[in-house]
Amino acid sequence: MEAYLLDFGNLLIRWLHVIAAIAWLGESIYFVMLDNGLKPPKGEACKKKGVFGEMWAVHGGGFYHNQKYASSPEDLPEDLHWSFWKAYTTWLSGFGLFTMLYLTKPSFYLVNRNSPWEWAANMTGTQANIAALAFLLLGWVVYNELCKRISPNMTRDGILSVAVGVMMVVVAYLSTHIFSGRAAFLLTGAVMATAMSANVFFWIIPGQRRMVNAMKAGDKPNPIDGLRGKQRSVHNTYFTLPVVLLMLSNHYSFTFSHPLSWVIMVLFIFAGALIRQYFVLMHRGQIRPGYPIAGVALILVAVWVGAPAPKKAVEAPAPVTQSSVVAPEAATDVAVVDSEVVGAVEANNTVAASGEVTLAQVEAVMNDRCVQCHAVNPDKSFGFAAPPLGIVLDSQKEILLQAAHLKQVVANKYMPLGNMTHMTDEERDLVAAWNGN
Repeated sequence: MEAYLLDFGNLLIRWLHVIAAIAWLGESIYFVMLDNGLKPPKGEACKKKGVFGEMWAVHGGGFYHNQKYASSPEDLPEDLHWSFWKAYTTWLSGFGLFTMLYLTKPSFYLVNRNSPWEWAANMTGTQANIAALAFLLLGWVVYNELCKRISPNMTRDGILSVAVGVMMVVVAYLSTHIFSGRAAFLLTGAVMATAMSANVFFWIIPGQRRMVNAMKAGDKPNPIDGLRGKQRSVHNTYFTLPVVLLMLSNHYSFTFSHPLSWVIMVLFIFAGALIRQYFVLMHRGQIRPGYPIAGVALILVAVWVGAPAPKKAVEAPAPVTQSSVVAPEAATDVAVVDSEVVGAVEANNTVAASGEVTLAQVEAVMNDRCVQCHAVNPDKSFGFAAPPLGIVLDSQKEILLQAAHLKQVVANKYMPLGNMTHMTDEERDLVAAWNGN
């Protein structure tokens, strides 16, 4: 029941997260379009009122006349529309999901046992949780300091953009070396998402409140507040497409299980930013096809980098004789025979005898290493009320349906997650050598 309730809570929070994200990003993209699509007012009355730009639009059977004031309007209403709760709700619900799934099972989802850095590979669950939270916090601190130190008056935003780009390369590299593949992609996206929400909370909204208060008091707003809000809003715009992609990537193991996953991640981040730049300029009336072409080119490079290596012929392993296996009576508990050793003996002897891996052998590996989670009724000690992603591997029919995906995720060591069931390299080689029939 506990696993079921956790899964149901996960579903509801994920639903809230997606709804809030759609509302926030949709509104953000709309205002970028509106701001870049404004044209100088034609009417003298509008110019006298201080209108900086305007745009006429038609939608849903009606006509809209949007105006932007460069200075305080003559009559500033009390019921101003503020855009911030969508941003906060998106971040809070996203962090809630991260807590429910990753922080509650850090050894399962966060720790990278294959990390080339020994300290990362040997982290405990508590240490992994602390590292993940510190990663998010430091990501915001470094980004914020770059903005404050490189372009405090918004006069060197071009240099700042380069610095933020370099920062994201470093973040991608560190995340994939410290955390497990799926968590690394998620945390890199979360670093950008945290910066986006923090920009709204610490800079954009406070600056706007100061401007409104000054207008109501009859004072002239400090232009630096408007400029800084614009700077951070622009950064949020370019983070948007990469964040969405990184949050979706956990469904596609080929992205985060590759040895050069950080390179694939970086290519996707810059591709998203380039494609977003095309639309930003398009709203200004500037059509620059070079940007989406460059973005697509980077995606194609990512496809090339992530492509699986050509299959090599796999030689049947040498038979393992019973004499090479530790006798059961020599074990600490004579009633238990190490399933890893026995499984390797049976698998290797069968391969040697036939020269071809059989479905029965693969099924044996699945029964030993995978059905704890991927069964109609998973082992509740692993925290699943239902098989993850709906994948069931407790019958030969189901194994055949998942053959291609199964071979991939087992060979690249993404599955089992954190290798919690201790799948051996011999078993991985056996699944990889299977022809899928």
